Amino acid sequence: MSFTRSAPFARAALFGLAGLALATVPASAQPKKPAAAPAAPAPVAPTQTPAAQTPAAQNGPQIVTLKSEPSQADWTKVCGKDQNSGTDICYTTRDFVSDQGQPVLAAAVYDMKNPAQKQEVRVVRFLLPLGLLLQPGIRFSVDGQGATAGRFAVCFPNGCFAEVGGVDASVIAALKKGTTLNVSVQNQTQREVTFAVPLTGFGKAFDGPAMDPKVLEEQQKKLQSELEKRSEEMRKKLETQQGAAPAAK
Repeated sequence: MSFTRSAPFARAALFGLAGLALATVPASAQPKKPAAAPAAPAPVAPTQTPAAQTPAAQNGPQIVTLKSEPSQADWTKVCGKDQNSGTDICYTTRDFVSDQGQPVLAAAVYDMKNPAQKQEVRVVRFLLPLGLLLQPGIRFSVDGQGATAGRFAVCFPNGCFAEVGGVDASVIAALKKGTTLNVSVQNQTQREVTFAVPLTGFGKAFDGPAMDPKVLEEQQKKLQSELEKRSEEMRKKLETQQGAAPAAK
């Protein structure tokens, strides 16, 4: 499975489209408007080479080991309050890349509380690459224990959103203590692909204070700048290689 940096990997959209996550929340607990999240430049996203064109796709299950985006120091927690419903909404999120540094997946865990209605709802959402079968949905587990099923909600040119609603406290506890979050999907040839996401630092961020919006905005600007720099370096390298090819003949 290969990925390239070509389309915008809008992590801001992952959070801005709160209606997708809130679709699984009981109507009485849903805020009428998404919680305000700090505006942020969109990092760069992967597009996926169709699996059907890859000979290895005909083989057995594939595990894609991910690592945290180097420009991000840790998981990030952002909180806001919906003034209409009184619902407090926090999400803890991080972007992940391949061993080659290519963006692959973003994860966000929402914790929504409405003190007046004494309701608490948790939702896990992922932004995944294109080229996956939607109907089977997704499954995720922590350290291989107790898989939880989810569904794809919507796809855009930069990737597909998948979510699991109504997550109970035991799943959150497992995420806090776990080592690896395994997200399993199927590609176009029905081959199972599992993204192995490191959970280091998640529990500390989830239970800790929310990041200051100004600090978050500066972090996102730095991340965007770094990704644009890498993309430009890759473009120049590719142009150099293409220019050298005819000369070699």
